[in-house]
Amino acid sequence: MEKTSLDRIDRNILARLQRDADLPLAELAKAVGLSPSPCWRRVKLLEEAGYITRRVALLDAAKLNAGVTVFVFVRTSRHSKAWLEGFAEAVQSIPEVVEFYRMSGDIDYLLKLLVPDIAGYDRAYKRLIEAVELSDVTSAFAMEQIKFSTEVPLDFVAWDR
Repeated sequence: MEKTSLDRIDRNILARLQRDADLPLAELAKAVGLSPSPCWRRVKLLEEAGYITRRVALLDAAKLNAGVTVFVFVRTSRHSKAWLEGFAEAVQSIPEVVEFYRMSGDIDYLLKLLVPDIAGYDRAYKRLIEAVELSDVTSAFAMEQIKFSTEVPLDFVAWDR
């Protein structure tokens, strides 16, 4: 059975799992006011309905020698389906690219890369421009991370009361 509406308990489960997906079921159940079995069933329904898409471990990029964040702004004069498919395939093959967006406005695409240093970015950049033709590529190196969150805001969902 697919879950199509969410209530206060579902919202609380989602909020807590976003902060700590490793939270023991007994603790999660207690925190949301349920016993473990009904809580487990709700979590499973949230997964089946696609509200929870996966559970991951967040790693410390700096400790793993990937502490430099680079935002890459791409403009292209090519806007065909075939070009986009080739570009997307090229970007998918570059592990340093951790986020990839098609944009509105003056920039066509935005990429976020995690690299060890400028030379690491240059190697990724060269793989990118080898794979596809681009009109303009501009890079910006983040000087300091002021806020980072993987939590999706839950205030925009119409909840059952």
